[in-house]
Amino acid sequence: MGEKVFMQGNEAFAESAIRSGCRYFFGYPITPSSEMPEYYAKKAPSEGLTFIQAETEVSAFNMIAGVAATGKRGMTATSGPGFSLGCEAMSYMSAAGLPSVVVYVMRPGPADGDILASQGDYFQMVKGGGHGDYCNIVLAPYSVQEFADCAPLAFELAEKYRNPVIVASDGMLSKMMENVVLPERSEGPGEFEGCVNGAKGREHNVITTCATGPQQWEQFNLALQSKFAKIRENEQRWESYQTEDADIIIVAFGTVARIALTTIKIARENGLKVGMIRPITLWPFPVKAFEGLRGKQFFVSELNAGQMVEDVKLTVNDNDNVHFYGRLGGITPTPKELYEAILKQCKH
Repeated sequence: MGEKVFMQGNEAFAESAIRSGCRYFFGYPITPSSEMPEYYAKKAPSEGLTFIQAETEVSAFNMIAGVAATGKRGMTATSGPGFSLGCEAMSYMSAAGLPSVVVYVMRPGPADGDILASQGDYFQMVKGGGHGDYCNIVLAPYSVQEFADCAPLAFELAEKYRNPVIVASDGMLSKMMENVVLPERSEGPGEFEGCVNGAKGREHNVITTCATGPQQWEQFNLALQSKFAKIRENEQRWESYQTEDADIIIVAFGTVARIALTTIKIARENGLKVGMIRPITLWPFPVKAFEGLRGKQFFVSELNAGQMVEDVKLTVNDNDNVHFYGRLGGITPTPKELYEAILKQCKH
């Protein structure tokens, strides 16, 4: 077991990434993710890290693509406008099979918004964001401990599938301070097969995203889709909480899932059987979590106008029994507020 400390979410992830062998950080400061580049900059001299404050997020995302191509672990952290600028690079990294990690600390939008908690970038993360038919693996922690745990997991998944991984946080979780057990130090598995690390004594490797014609490019895309199918089958992650006897099941991730735990307690104290499914992977969406739950009502709560709720409706194929409650602008609901919304919207 690693060291137990009291840390802020952003700093806990950064420390966990360093301990997982991520020695390269490229970023442009943008709240509420700025503590991550600050932490890497502070640790760089003593840990032998490479930290570069890029001139824009476009540069930062392409820098992590470059270091990934050499077989090294690299990452960046950003927020809404910054991720929008990096989406082109995400598409290229997915096509090129470059394992990389991006921490996305969501804040309210559209446009600049504020620096509070939000989940309004769900679509941008799980539906691609950039151009072409590609998918990003998206992890959604709900505590500082799980946030820190996502660092080694994100690099492991990125390298296993040669694909970008996004770790989704928000302005509340990233600023929160909690007890956390940090991971033991590890340098990771080392360079992946096919990286561009010098061709002395062998044929050179090629990392490209260019086509030689529609037939070749279709086959290239079909191979990508085969990989994405394997990820969908093997990497769905979720937590089920008191769903066995529940009549109403809350579906929530991240910050809202924390709030919903108290809502469930209030509901059960008042004789209402409520449980929760908490997606840990937003992509692949954990459809397996909903197996065997026919006849239930689902109450989806998000800090947006309704985004993950669409995936819940597609999964359960029963729109009449899927209800939604969202808050916008950085306002988070109270447990009692969610309970009252359940009473108003759901049959009981």
